[in-house]
Parts: sequence; C-alpha cells; structure tokens
Amino acid sequence: MKICVTATTGSLDGTVDPRFGRAQYFVIVDSETMEFEAFDNPAASASGGAGIQAAQIMVNKGIEVLLTGGIGPNAFPILSSAGIKVITGANGTVANAIEQYKNGALQETAGSTVPAHAGMGRRVGGGGGQGMGRRRP
Repeated sequence: MKICVTATTGSLDGTVDPRFGRAQYFVIVDSETMEFEAFDNPAASASGGAGIQAAQIMVNKGIEVLLTGGIGPNAFPILSSAGIKVITGANGTVANAIEQYKNGALQETAGSTVPAHAGMGRRVGGGGGQGMGRRRP
C-alpha cells in the first residue's frame, strides 16, 4: 500500500508534521517493504492554496492513504473524491505513524479537522491599522 506521511524531515526517522498543506516534506512509503521516497513540499511556501496544491500532488502520486496531524477544508474534498483515505492525529516518527496505522491505532477521518488557513501562522484579528474611519484628534 502506498502511504504518504507529512514530515519535518525527509526520512522514516523524521517527525510527523502536524500540517498537511504546509508540511515541510512528504514521505511516501510502501507499507509492505518500508521503501520510501521523500521530497520537499513545493506547496509549503505558496502564498495561498497550499492545501489544494498539496492535495493535487497526492492525487498525482497515486497514494492510497495520507497520514497527517490535521487536514483543512479545501484539501479534504480533493483527497476524498480521489479515493485517498485521510488519517489525522498521526504523531511521532514517520515509521511509528505507519506502524500505528497498520496496527489499527489510527482511524480514517470523515472531514476537515482544522479551519481554513490554519497553517499560515497568521494572527487572528491581527490588523492593527487605522482602517477607513476618521482619525480623532
């Protein structure tokens, strides 16, 4: 089975990255042999639409299962409609997450688990500008 794990480094010893669209790396593992392919996530630095771009990469790579910490509302429907099982709540190392999944400790999620733009590192309500109002003396 072809499983992709979001990771902070490109190895089986790397830690699971809790983000999907802005994960640093994707590690695609053959669950039978544990052979893997790791690559930088080109969507991680996108100004917008990182989840959608990352989801399309998963579809193009033909993965069957995605293990990640959380999934956003824009990426989930793309993955789901392509028949990719999305498993959230993965943690520890990439190898450990694969074993947890194979042992039935991680279950498929039914929808997004994080709000839109959760991985962007923005402050909520962090404007701070004066806006359109008149300045008071």
